[in-house]
Amino acid sequence: MREDIRKFIAETSFTNLSDIKDETLIFDEGIFDSMGLLGLINFLESEFNVVTEDTELQEENFGSVKRIAAFVQKKIGVVVAD
Repeated sequence: MREDIRKFIAETSFTNLSDIKDETLIFDEGIFDSMGLLGLINFLESEFNVVTEDTELQEENFGSVKRIAAFVQKKIGVVVAD
């Protein structure tokens, strides 16, 4: 899952895949902006069938690949060890 998310971020932001680590702060680093977030939300919905509520649009859920994967796992009810 993390690799799929990482690839999506790299492809849509024209960033080298190797520059995006699990902990990379994608907004703080300027990799994504609000338009990138909208694309990411659409990707998560189509790829993982995850619907994001407005109240969930927080940095704690979308700040990094690791946080995004944890958010998706929580939404779909999957528990994965770190």
